[in-house]
Amino acid sequence: MKFAEVEEQLALLMRGVHEIVPEKELEKKLQKSAKSGVPLRVKLGVDPTAPDVHLGHTVVMRKLRQFQDLGHTVVLIVGDYTAMIGDPSGRNKTRPRLSHEQVMENAKEYQEQFFKVVLREKTEIRYNGEWLAKMSFDKVSELMSSITVAQMLERKDFKARYKNQQDISLHEFLYPLMQGYDSIAINSDIELGGTDQKFNVLCGRDLQERDGLEPQVGLFMPILLGTDGEQKMSKSLGNYVGVNEPADVMFHKVYSIADNLVESWFELLTYKSKTDFENLIKSDILAAKRMLALDIVSQYHGNDAALKAEEQERAVHSGSALPSDTVEVKLNAESYGILDFLVAIGAFASKGEARRMIQNGGVKINSVQVNDPNSNIEVKDGGDVIAEPIIIQVGKRKFFKVVNG
Repeated sequence: MKFAEVEEQLALLMRGVHEIVPEKELEKKLQKSAKSGVPLRVKLGVDPTAPDVHLGHTVVMRKLRQFQDLGHTVVLIVGDYTAMIGDPSGRNKTRPRLSHEQVMENAKEYQEQFFKVVLREKTEIRYNGEWLAKMSFDKVSELMSSITVAQMLERKDFKARYKNQQDISLHEFLYPLMQGYDSIAINSDIELGGTDQKFNVLCGRDLQERDGLEPQVGLFMPILLGTDGEQKMSKSLGNYVGVNEPADVMFHKVYSIADNLVESWFELLTYKSKTDFENLIKSDILAAKRMLALDIVSQYHGNDAALKAEEQERAVHSGSALPSDTVEVKLNAESYGILDFLVAIGAFASKGEARRMIQNGGVKINSVQVNDPNSNIEVKDGGDVIAEPIIIQVGKRKFFKVVNG
């Protein structure tokens, strides 16, 4: 197979990369591949502990796609065995253990979203239960002898937990060894991961060297900050953009990100050149966000859907339309205290939280701002005629439509 010039490959592959360990070996591997005509085997290990994929996950996926576009082979390791332990990276406590059935169900949905970015037909899919399930206790003991407890406790997460006298289960020490053994099993040349995966990836490199194999190169991508611009993108924190979300919801979330994120999101989530976006960010940040939102939505929903999402965003902002993720709630026809009402529809978890939002001017009912937390609202029974729904807006774009039920 004929590959692009090594310099050309490096120029593409280095974009957005945080660190390559060791950097010189990547060039050597690319040169060897070009000379032999044999594609590199590029590994990504994923533990489907949850089925949802958000833009934070796609940072690494997009780099895999670049390797594919250059002619190399992507090997997706589905951690049906490692997921039952759970990756301790970045955790301050032991993950709850999942059943094999839960993991496999998550894996099915995860792959459908994974292949929105990575080419299915150019991906080799392997489950690490293929080799880990057959491993004898002697082999496990031998594997464990390759790393010391002191080395494990040098990990940032384990070190913090140990210092704070938080439990560390022995099975968590097995995780990096199991993930590292995956690299031996599939003979990987390069392993991708976020910066939080460095210990695990380098463990794989060490194990390959121990077995007399050419060690893999670790290529680490930055952790994508969520829409708040402060913390790692996470569904549990609510600062995420899901790849399966409706086009208008995705457009709004991207268009509304913190200003400090725009440059890094362009670099990590699009193929736009720096000349396309750097000057625009400096001169017109809203125009830059619009370009970014259109680009990202187009990737997952197509150009037409992206343009319609932009129109919908304008309509929602003007008050002439509701977003597609508006929650419809049915309530009995009666009079409610506004705080009880907001809790009943699920807008807030408590009346105290609802009161604070009202006091901060963050609640509107039928486009009118609510100022009195002690006011009442009536859900009307329309009788033979359907009563007009009540539209509640919380914050910038969280909407509820309440009807008599």
